[in-house]
Amino acid sequence: MSEASNVERFNPPGMAFPGMSQAVGCGDLVLVSGQVALKDRQIVCAGDPAGQAEQVFRNIEAVLAEAGLTLGHVVSLRCFLTSPDAYQAYASVKNRIFAGHPPAASAMVVTALVMPEILVEVEAVAWRHALAKTGAV
Repeated sequence: MSEASNVERFNPPGMAFPGMSQAVGCGDLVLVSGQVALKDRQIVCAGDPAGQAEQVFRNIEAVLAEAGLTLGHVVSLRCFLTSPDAYQAYASVKNRIFAGHPPAASAMVVTALVMPEILVEVEAVAWRHALAKTGAV
């Protein structure tokens, strides 16, 4: 058995991009690639960090569903913001979704993301054995 046979790759329909997997499963962990406010291949909620955060978490939820998991399996988040002013809006959405079962998390402000309209990007790590409490998105 090769080492690569223990790795699973997840790409929900309509979310596949060349050169990357939306998530990779390695044993008990599922690592979700950075998600942005992309819907139907268009950036949504330009100028609205809370709206973008909502879409980001919907995208994370869709990727996790492809792996048979939910947001309740998330144990870690890493957020990239293009402005410190966007943090409060992002945190409000995150705190509502993960109320009662917050993951480990970090947030950092970066100079820019891949497209100027993107204000928020979030990576997630899910643990297959987490108690899967559901969060309302």
